[in-house]
Amino acid sequence: MRATETVTIPQRADDGSRDSRVTAGSRDARSNAGSRDARVRLARMVTTLFQHWQLSTAEQSALLGMSTGHRATLARYRRGEPLADSRDLLDRVGHLLGIHKSLRILFPHDLDLAYRWMTTPNRLLGTRPVDVAVERGFEGLLALRRYLDFERGT
Repeated sequence: MRATETVTIPQRADDGSRDSRVTAGSRDARSNAGSRDARVRLARMVTTLFQHWQLSTAEQSALLGMSTGHRATLARYRRGEPLADSRDLLDRVGHLLGIHKSLRILFPHDLDLAYRWMTTPNRLLGTRPVDVAVERGFEGLLALRRYLDFERGT
């Protein structure tokens, strides 16, 4: 992400509409990613993103670089606790948000398609995108991000 770009994850408001939003400017997220407040916001954004993508707990854990036994950690993130102050974890979250941003740019008028993309089989990838990231780990996240950047023409 460039320093001036912003990532937005729409959330459903209490009435079911999509008016409520979680937003983080990437400049703040990069420069203060280690701060507790920034890590709380990142935890909220990534857990919301996982809900939109409808990922299993095992897939969520794998995307964050954790073993499947870290269900309690995921639950703490959903309750609003900050992400661990780990460079690997923060980098993974940054790539996940970058993937989300690319999908929103590629499918600006079809939010449901943008959210289904990670769990829909992709002919060019030969599998579901989430499976690429789970099986290949950090390199899989990078590969997905590069693929989407290429599709965007950047």
